[in-house]
Amino acid sequence: MTAMSQDFDYVVVGLGALGSAAAYQLAKRGHSVLGLEQFELGHSRGASHDTSRILRHSYHTPGYVELTFAAYDDWAMLERDSDEQLVTRVGGLDLFPPGAATPVDDYTTSMSSHDVDFETLDAGEVRRRWPQFAVPEGTVALYQRDGSIVPAARGTAAMQRQARRFGATLRDRTAVTALEPYSDGVRVRTGDTTYAARRVVVCADAWTNQVLAELDLALPLTVTLEQVTYFEPDDAAPYQPGRMPLWIWMDDPAFYGFPCYGEPTVKAARDCSEIPVTGDDRPFDPDPERLAELSDFMARTLPTSGPPVRSKTCLYTLPPDRDFVLSPVPR
Repeated sequence: MTAMSQDFDYVVVGLGALGSAAAYQLAKRGHSVLGLEQFELGHSRGASHDTSRILRHSYHTPGYVELTFAAYDDWAMLERDSDEQLVTRVGGLDLFPPGAATPVDDYTTSMSSHDVDFETLDAGEVRRRWPQFAVPEGTVALYQRDGSIVPAARGTAAMQRQARRFGATLRDRTAVTALEPYSDGVRVRTGDTTYAARRVVVCADAWTNQVLAELDLALPLTVTLEQVTYFEPDDAAPYQPGRMPLWIWMDDPAFYGFPCYGEPTVKAARDCSEIPVTGDDRPFDPDPERLAELSDFMARTLPTSGPPVRSKTCLYTLPPDRDFVLSPVPR
């Protein structure tokens, strides 16, 4: 028998970073909120675990740059509400090697359209300021002083705590089996309970189409297996925040990395592995070919970053244009 539970203004499906942020913001604004997560809170099956993520103003379109101001404001709000320091400003360095697949003008034009201060540097100036980098001649770099690190798992947990503080109910190990629109909103079915909501916010990442299946709706999403690797330099001092910025290698393939963050290691990764998987059918062990590719890149570009000491996997879930999917469900 299926039990009918109380009504909510909003049900949020998926409590990774995006779902936890939605639950927190909706509850803070006075709505009754239920958050449902099919796995345990803080699980490592999706895209919101591990240590660090990049917060930056440097993006390729004016629309994305505009969104970054709200992102900085929201992280500052979370710091105030949680009384925790969550944003670590280290500066951000975008590196465009000769013949880069990514046009540097897209970034300079987009940041300039919103009066974001940045510096344009040549290879020699990059090596002078940050001798850790061995970038080739002809490299163009953009440095933006507000580039920051935010915590992944710790930040998501902080949002969950604040969602509950503002009155949200969060339930893990509760998979949604169907969404059923009706005259006053949406019924949300789980294994043994049906909830009623005025609105449902789906933040299910690699499981999005499973949640939407009963609505006869499928988004063109590709799920790929990604991995990050931590390298251990013999001397970690040059890689500390203040002496080393976070960085993105703007080419194809693209790579990115961080200074030391809470430990004497340097985190780096390739962006977009092109290894297709699903949320339920994926390995958790690192891919040796991707590790070899990244290790070779680090040896060339950050030659004193040291050997790899551990790797972790996560998922990307992207539409063909790699933009956010933020839309009402079509009626």
